[in-house]
Amino acid sequence: MFRDDKLHEECGVLGVYRNDETRNAAPLVYYGLYALQHRGQESAGIAANNQGSVELRKGSGLVGEVFKGDSLKDFNGNIAIGHVRYTTAGDSNPRSAQPLAASCRLGEIALAHNGNLVNAESLKEMLTDEGVIFHTTTDSESILNLICQHGSRGIEAGIKNAMSLIKGAYVLVITIGDKLIGVRDPYGLHPLCIGKLQNDSGYVLSSETCALEAIDAEFVRDVQPGEIVIIDKNGLTTIEPSQWCRKNLCVFEMVYFARPDSVVDGVSVYDFRRRCGMLLAEQKKIEADVVMAVPDSGIPAAIGYAEASGIPYGEGLIKNKYMGRTFILPTQELREDAVRVKLAAIKHNIEGKRLIIIDDSIVRGTTLRRIVKHLRDTGAREIHVCAASPEVKFSCYFGIDTPHREKLIANQKSSVEEICEYLGADSVMYLSMESLKKACGEDIYCKACFDGNYPMEVPINSQNSETC
Repeated sequence: MFRDDKLHEECGVLGVYRNDETRNAAPLVYYGLYALQHRGQESAGIAANNQGSVELRKGSGLVGEVFKGDSLKDFNGNIAIGHVRYTTAGDSNPRSAQPLAASCRLGEIALAHNGNLVNAESLKEMLTDEGVIFHTTTDSESILNLICQHGSRGIEAGIKNAMSLIKGAYVLVITIGDKLIGVRDPYGLHPLCIGKLQNDSGYVLSSETCALEAIDAEFVRDVQPGEIVIIDKNGLTTIEPSQWCRKNLCVFEMVYFARPDSVVDGVSVYDFRRRCGMLLAEQKKIEADVVMAVPDSGIPAAIGYAEASGIPYGEGLIKNKYMGRTFILPTQELREDAVRVKLAAIKHNIEGKRLIIIDDSIVRGTTLRRIVKHLRDTGAREIHVCAASPEVKFSCYFGIDTPHREKLIANQKSSVEEICEYLGADSVMYLSMESLKKACGEDIYCKACFDGNYPMEVPINSQNSETC
């Protein structure tokens, strides 16, 4: 759906190591970031490592806006890392765009981070007391400083030092010297996978498998929780976690964030969403003429619902693919009717019909309310709203842009009936927690936004710093 009514994964990371030192990695990172653009649309950046010398180029906007024309010309180095960003807290200062770069005792280093630290404030206070000067408002800078603190003992020691102190969700892609390094937090809250380039036997680290296909890389495996992966001229080596680890992958990666053609920790995102739709149809029979999706993330669930219910699937809303991030609505009246610009209704498929509308989730409900009104105005006879996930009742502290609990519609309203009345629908149904667990299969997911069971202690003030 749209970012004013959804949870948001704040960034995507990518790293490329080419065995041939004469071949530049930045162009591959560029195309890979295009495939990860859905994970962040506020800024983009690439850091190229040319025999230990790191050059950084980044800016505000989409990948294609930041890197135009021949901007990648003479961007040399067989190792490169990239980042696309959506901020989840604090301001959107362009200085906080990533990757971040610095010089330490081991040389020049660049880092890209996906996630959010729950102890960011205490880390920043500790580092500030030690004389560290911060140039951004992102908690990723604390990670970079913690790694550099122990640089004299080697990059592995620096990373282990940082991992022993930081708490929360983090996926890191780092380049220093002749190395490309990937790190995943002990809970595996966000994904990171390894791919192998087919043209020169190099390696790729990526937030999602969809980026591997974009640069002709073959999936090798997922990085495991707590694992450090090091890629250099000797190939790929791994440092096993030195602490207890248990996978708690954010379930919203599967529900909404990840691209449907990705496979995350061995599970097809498309198939997961389709299963959720099928299980939703089994919960309660609704008499209707057609099943429709709120594009694009609701489509697989709507297809699954149609298959299980026997009600035909049809398109009712067409998403405007050309609305850029700079689209501005000058008046309140236009802001209220923005959904008519974002989504075009197919009147022939809607007028006089009883509709089942499938969305991946309902967070604030503001955009969905406008969609329901739009469908009513187009002539829908009945509108039954179904969410392919349970009620979002709790804030996330691990890099997902949930508003404070009082802004979540499931907390604002005391019952599903009240939510239904607010949305203007004839009925509202959520996927039950039992059905979600069936869709998940193996218990490897963090579902805290639904049930409040966080995998770690979350301080009340942990959302005050800007995440990357």
